Amino acid sequence: MYQQYLSPPGEQAYRRGMTNQQDVREFLTTRRGRVTPDKAGLPAYGGNRRVPGLRREEVAMLAGMSVDYYNRLERGNLSGVSESVLESLARALLLDEAEREHLFDLARAAGPAPVRRRSAPQRLRPSVQVMLDAMTDAPAMVRNGRMDSLAANTLAKALFPGVYDTTGVPNHSRFLFLDPRAREFHPNWEKIASDNAAVLRTEAGRNPYDKGLSDLVGELSTRSEEFRKYWAQHDVRLHYSGVKTFNHPEVGEIELSYEALDLPADPGLTMTVYTAEPGSANADKLRLLSSLAATSIRA
Repeated sequence: MYQQYLSPPGEQAYRRGMTNQQDVREFLTTRRGRVTPDKAGLPAYGGNRRVPGLRREEVAMLAGMSVDYYNRLERGNLSGVSESVLESLARALLLDEAEREHLFDLARAAGPAPVRRRSAPQRLRPSVQVMLDAMTDAPAMVRNGRMDSLAANTLAKALFPGVYDTTGVPNHSRFLFLDPRAREFHPNWEKIASDNAAVLRTEAGRNPYDKGLSDLVGELSTRSEEFRKYWAQHDVRLHYSGVKTFNHPEVGEIELSYEALDLPADPGLTMTVYTAEPGSANADKLRLLSSLAATSIRA
């Protein structure tokens, strides 16, 4: 069984190094490096470019600002920047929806920082658990932005045995990066791991003073080289729908679609539901998993 890890030495030092200015600087630098002159519609003058991405002066020109002003932004200073400037910068860097929202989140966080307090425990309303339990044919769970699973129905617990046989609050990121079973459970582990780090990075921009999140990032960073690599890429992602394949220990490989729905009455909480195409082999495997879970409960 996977056990919760204690915070190792050096984790506090890692967290102290997480600053808004550093995040802004690295986010803008990595986004600029991914936009080639061809993508931006610029002629690639000079055949001796030191980097494949845009130069700072090219971003400034595309965004309609001075080079000095853009240099200020890329040094990490977004304090007081207007929405129109952020929009221009997002267009110049060809940011997608998730990246644009992240840029605005970083700008909001550039204001005066509140005292960082330990996150208050999130309470799940009883009616939400009743709704989860009523979904007997589809795995369903509720999680927060830190990828903590706050509630799940029986079929979800059966689908993710490695996540739910933990001590403490089940957390999908800890299972993914710290439990060796995750690489077998996820046939495309690298893609899932990259997406997971991007989801946490998105949440860090949205809630930069969430101590529970910074604790999690510090823990994963000190214990997982792969997480450090993905975290350093500063990718962000909105995680609302898609298809995932699992190599389940009881039913074998199973492919399921998922939809994630925000709970308006519970800010910060998201319900994720997995389904199989009706009449497919995956649907048969999901029914088998449901039967095995029900048998286990009766035993």
